[in-house]
Amino acid sequence: MKEIAIGIDIGGTNTKFGLVDRAGNTFNEGFIKTHQYEKADDFVKDLAGELKKIISIQKGECTIKGIGIGAPNGNYYRGTIEFAPNLRWKGIVKLADLFKKYFDYPVILTNDADAAAIGEMIYGAAKDMKDFILVTLGTGLGCGFIANGEMIYGHDGFAGELGHTIVIPDGRQCGCGRKGCLEQYASATGIVKTVLEMLEYSYRDSKLKLLKKEDITSEEIFEAAKAGDKIALDAFDYTGKLLGMGLANAVAITSPEAIILFGGLSLAGDYIFNPTKKYMEEYLLNIYKNKVKIIPSALNDKNAAILGASAMVWKNL
Repeated sequence: MKEIAIGIDIGGTNTKFGLVDRAGNTFNEGFIKTHQYEKADDFVKDLAGELKKIISIQKGECTIKGIGIGAPNGNYYRGTIEFAPNLRWKGIVKLADLFKKYFDYPVILTNDADAAAIGEMIYGAAKDMKDFILVTLGTGLGCGFIANGEMIYGHDGFAGELGHTIVIPDGRQCGCGRKGCLEQYASATGIVKTVLEMLEYSYRDSKLKLLKKEDITSEEIFEAAKAGDKIALDAFDYTGKLLGMGLANAVAITSPEAIILFGGLSLAGDYIFNPTKKYMEEYLLNIYKNKVKIIPSALNDKNAAILGASAMVWKNL
């Protein structure tokens, strides 16, 4: 009988879920609107109902081995979501315990970037690696550190916040309450802020000047860069410079075999990979130079969020 894991990815807008086998094949996927639930109890009740529907479709054909959940500010040790800024449920939410009211399966919860890193290790580009860093370049910058084949959680479950290391003292205001965090520069949101600053002070021609400020996105910047737009190209170079600096510092701590870039901004390909690699090598301590690969995720074109969440089930087994 086929063994199946349930993967759940909780986002601020939508929660995606599905069944995943050990080979990384997903089926019976679905989603519900996260933001419509003021109470986590109501959210879990409705999500449990949806999950039971897709489980019933496979009745008699598979064995459910567990539920993996990736969530913002998820704490692996406690099975909780703690003070997530993009969710309506405030404070500490004992989410794993809520799921256990409806299911007898093991429930494993961690933050979304850690789940993505485990997904990459089980299904993706890090299958044969024991030491790597997964960096998600989306609205913010998430990170998962794998060392000696194990996720680094730290004593409290919150290790690996590379996005909240400070690269510009007294720099841009971050949602965490501090200023100058890496994710304010090296993310889809960050590169937009960089372009807006450049447009304000530059006299150079740019197709981006033809857009309203609110219409400038990382996708538009990518398209402009492909057309040779100087401001767009400079923005990618600056973004890569600060990301490369942050990665060089991270390398000095865990000495990874590779750094895997994942998420929306990583889809810009060479425009973000080339400057990041260049500046990382410049900033690296000599003993690490030319040893660390920067590679794209192998899951970007798949439902990586569900895969990452489900991978925790296999990892814990």
